[in-house]
Amino acid sequence: MSKKLYVGNLPFSTNEDEVRDLFATYGDVQSVNLIVDRETGRLRGFGFVEMAEDGASAAMEALDGKSFGGRDLRVNEAQERQRRPSYDGPRRNNW
Repeated sequence: MSKKLYVGNLPFSTNEDEVRDLFATYGDVQSVNLIVDRETGRLRGFGFVEMAEDGASAAMEALDGKSFGGRDLRVNEAQERQRRPSYDGPRRNNW
């Protein structure tokens, strides 16, 4: 079974391969997803790593607070994103 990790405070200059290599020390990395700003195309400084459960636990313990690219990482188990209410457009008064 796999576990998805939230990885925060990433350097804006990092890439998926560097993050994969960092986490691969602790187990099999199944996926890396770095979040990019839609407008600028720049990294937003966080992402997600999916890996085997035992490796994920070891990675969280070892990497949370560790310096990477001059920034102290935040690594914890990713939480399910809460759904935002849908937007129906501007409300109109039908008087």
